[in-house]
Amino acid sequence: PSTPLIPRARGGRARCTVYLLLSLCVTALCLAGLSPLPTARTLLSHFVTLHVGVLLKAICHLAEEIFHIHSRYHGSFQRVLSACFPLPWHGLVLLSCGSAYVALLDGDGQPLSLHLGLASLCHLLSLALGLDKPSAVEVSELAERSQQNVAHGLAWSYYVGYLKIVLPRVKKSLEEFSRANPNVLTYKETWKLHILVPLSCEVYDDLEKADSNIQYLTDLPEITLTRAGIKKRVYRHSLYTIRDEDKVWLCAVEFATSLQSLYAMSQEEGAAFSREQRLEQTKLFYRSLEEILRGSKECAGTYRLIAYEESGEAESHFLSREILWHLRQERDEEYDVSEGREQHSPSTTFSSAELNLQLSVSDRPQPLRSD
Repeated sequence: PSTPLIPRARGGRARCTVYLLLSLCVTALCLAGLSPLPTARTLLSHFVTLHVGVLLKAICHLAEEIFHIHSRYHGSFQRVLSACFPLPWHGLVLLSCGSAYVALLDGDGQPLSLHLGLASLCHLLSLALGLDKPSAVEVSELAERSQQNVAHGLAWSYYVGYLKIVLPRVKKSLEEFSRANPNVLTYKETWKLHILVPLSCEVYDDLEKADSNIQYLTDLPEITLTRAGIKKRVYRHSLYTIRDEDKVWLCAVEFATSLQSLYAMSQEEGAAFSREQRLEQTKLFYRSLEEILRGSKECAGTYRLIAYEESGEAESHFLSREILWHLRQERDEEYDVSEGREQHSPSTTFSSAELNLQLSVSDRPQPLRSD
């Protein structure tokens, strides 16, 4: 099975492109041989115009936010100003550029008030027509950087409210089951909780109905904790048999239940959540959860994330093949690696059979040639 393409976090290529284009513009102006004084005057004029637009937009936001000063800003006018207006150095830049522009004006030049009036008119028209709205890429990047996506909240909730509690105890449950049932769990490398992350958000309550090669075997020893006012709260994990062509595998497997919330949101009109947005949020959920678990020391080596995208054709045993591929990878892995690097396609994953390391049993130096 192929591993789905999970988007990586955005890098700084957009910022680098800004610096590149800035260098090209400066070079082009230098090569054009323009007169320094008119060029500086025009540059400052455009710079003043841009900052006037920023301030006008802030004033428009202030006209709305002032009516929410008590409910959103605890009655603090200073907080309203900080939320609406840009950083203080914007005003300083505007004042400096405006002063420099006035100093460079010729006697025959148009008055500064006319320039500011025309600049204000242009920006207000842009605001009225909605031309200043950020693009979809900008909105996505801002949400990802500030971790305000639905996916980030669901990933953290899933980790803090569930995985952080059960994962450190899963291995103990598997060890306890193995002691009570020797020679059943053959490969110790697979003693993990396998978490299914379908990008379609189709979570099956009954794995046996999803794939007949997956059969429920039994429950692992219960984990009982007192949490959130609930005495003896029970956490239970199920053990399944995964039928292969020539053998039967056993593993603890379950779906990431938070995906049910994403699927339900895409079905509710009030959530305004399209299928494309759901797919994007599911990928971000996987990436966020992967990053969270990678930084969790207590959960290291206790889980396996299995993200997959079902093929368009109806395949009755797609899910079992996906799980089996990961089980074989766990069995063949000779060295522990971070969970974040386990998601590879079969063509790029090396097994222990491919890497045949010849290690000497002697502590003394050995010759490179054996003949």
